[in-house]
Amino acid sequence: MPVLIAVGALVMTLVGGAVAQHIGDRRHLVLGLAAGLMLGVVGFDLLPEALANQPRHVFGVPAGLLMFVTGFLALHVVERSVAIHRAHEGEYASHSHGHGHAHDPVKGLGLAAASALVGHSVLDGFAIGAAFQAGSTVGVVVAIAVVAHDFADGFNTYTITRLYGNGRRRAQLLLGADALAPVAGAAVTLAFTIPSGALGLYLGFFAGFLLYLATSDILPEAHSPHPSTTTLVCTVAGAAVMWLVIGLAG
Repeated sequence: MPVLIAVGALVMTLVGGAVAQHIGDRRHLVLGLAAGLMLGVVGFDLLPEALANQPRHVFGVPAGLLMFVTGFLALHVVERSVAIHRAHEGEYASHSHGHGHAHDPVKGLGLAAASALVGHSVLDGFAIGAAFQAGSTVGVVVAIAVVAHDFADGFNTYTITRLYGNGRRRAQLLLGADALAPVAGAAVTLAFTIPSGALGLYLGFFAGFLLYLATSDILPEAHSPHPSTTTLVCTVAGAAVMWLVIGLAG
């Protein structure tokens, strides 16, 4: 089951990349919805499961919540290190669009950013497999969040590779790698069973990871071109949908 769902993530990643090549003025609505889905998964499912699987406290704080903060900060550090945060796009746009060719360091930055997204997609697949080990309900809701998020991943992998001056073919190759990555990550979890305590720590870490993506990458990107009420409604709707899914599954 985890690998089959990861194949769904593969398809959604490719769809995101295809949309990046053709979408017009509506991507903010899709990204707003994806962010709401991710937020709902973090608050309504991942954190409760992390605390249930790992009840241990470290210096007065639940270990699962410590991993939650660690996951959030870890991705923040990584993004700042490789400069893939969307807020930096404007700083480099002139290098890739204002001249007949882009400088190699700028191209390299785009490749590093896309490669980081591919590595993150491997973790997405691993998260699906780990979640199914925690239970079918957790697996389903995490799968929904990951598949929704992988649309944004595919969209961003193609967009950021092209943004920094790389050719269309190179962007498509990286998009293909990003699509295959979650399948590889899910397949790894078939080889072993994660102990309950370790699973709780991982779910907490992944919750922080997912929250950072939703709040620091996807939401700002959704609102920057269109600070509209419609985008906000899509985000709230995404969180409400996850509440409904979790409630029905429980």
